[in-house]
Amino acid sequence: MKSIFNDKSTVPTNPDLEGGLMETFHIWQEIAAFTIQNYPQAVAGWHFSGEKFGWSYRINDHKRVLVYLLPRDGFFKVALVFGQKALNQIMASEISESIKTELENTKKYAEGKGIRIAVNDRSNLADLQKLIQIKIAN
Repeated sequence: MKSIFNDKSTVPTNPDLEGGLMETFHIWQEIAAFTIQNYPQAVAGWHFSGEKFGWSYRINDHKRVLVYLLPRDGFFKVALVFGQKALNQIMASEISESIKTELENTKKYAEGKGIRIAVNDRSNLADLQKLIQIKIAN
């Protein structure tokens, strides 16, 4: 499934995003604000990854992406990539077992293991915030 924003010539706006995400728009804003609050030097912005993927919102420091926010129809996904040190912290944490299992079973790449978590409501917000804190710390 790709972004709901696929026109390279049109950068999504907040009204576009709110219309596409509907009830989850405020959760998107909360996650973005939480990330920047925990890493004030972060730079956030839209990025077009090609027709296959469309627009995504990235929050990064100067050398790596901290969090990818991927808009979908009525919800969004949060994508994160973790190195081994961060993975060790996640496995030792109180983050949900389903997230730990998914990370264990994900293929490892040079930059680490990645995960995409669908956000349809606030049920996984606490886990997402812990994951973001771990990402920032590592």
